[in-house]
Amino acid sequence: MLGLRGPQLPPAGILLLLPFLLLLPPAAPAPHRASYKPVIVVHGLFDSSYSFRHLLEYINETHPGTVVTVLDLFDGRESLRPLWEQVQGFGEAVAPIMAQAPQGVHLICYSQGGLVCRALLSVMDEHNVDSFISLSSPQMGQYGDTDYLKWLFPTSMRSNLYRICYSPWGQGFSICNYWHDPHHDDLYLNASSFLALINGERDHPNATAWRKNFLRVGRLVLIGGPDDGVITPWQSSFFGFYDANETVLEMEEQLVYLRDSFGLKTLLARGAIVRCPMAGISHTAWHSNRTLYETCIEPWLS
Repeated sequence: MLGLRGPQLPPAGILLLLPFLLLLPPAAPAPHRASYKPVIVVHGLFDSSYSFRHLLEYINETHPGTVVTVLDLFDGRESLRPLWEQVQGFGEAVAPIMAQAPQGVHLICYSQGGLVCRALLSVMDEHNVDSFISLSSPQMGQYGDTDYLKWLFPTSMRSNLYRICYSPWGQGFSICNYWHDPHHDDLYLNASSFLALINGERDHPNATAWRKNFLRVGRLVLIGGPDDGVITPWQSSFFGFYDANETVLEMEEQLVYLRDSFGLKTLLARGAIVRCPMAGISHTAWHSNRTLYETCIEPWLS
């Protein structure tokens, strides 16, 4: 009838196999790449977001799909603004990024920016930072004659800069907020409006809360090296610093560690501090060195 055909039946062989096919386990779902946590980058003194173009490229290559935000705040000379002012500004920028990332975020903070980030971890009650990567940052302060210092205070040198930095006027400059003269420790403790506070070296009403907040961090990654040429002593990147004789005492010998004043000792005890020293890298090359990235940064960007 006009070539019309009825429903086609499966071949007999298929019918015989059908009971066995029904016993097979369901097919595994197609694998999918786990998403990476967002990365927030904070620059240092006289820097801008442009300085981190190589780092951004490395992250995109090794962890495709990662949302990376290089914060474009307090660029150039604006980076000399007092650090508490910068902490407020950067805090307002990172808060919405954290709010949209319930799985947590990573911070990569370079040079002076490492101090800004450490203060952020102290004052933010609900931060969700997984890895705080401190990239060649003077975490225990700075005491060295550098080109930055000579440009800012051309008539001063490290031996007498305390007269400027430990004055109310001097504390209006970011670099003075972490100037740490080992020969004038009393003046530092009394005058420092930033570093002595986040280190818990001077009593203040927020010390307990700040310590609790800081300990929310999942991991602290410390990066620096002997050929930095700016951070002085370079061990400050690892919470080491000079004593009164300018002998470097390592982190475990520092009072802030022994007293656990802001949580360093607790972090180390739980295995949450990673130290990654690397020779042969100058201060301005930390964020563009591919080997450094692969060795010290990429492993912690989950």
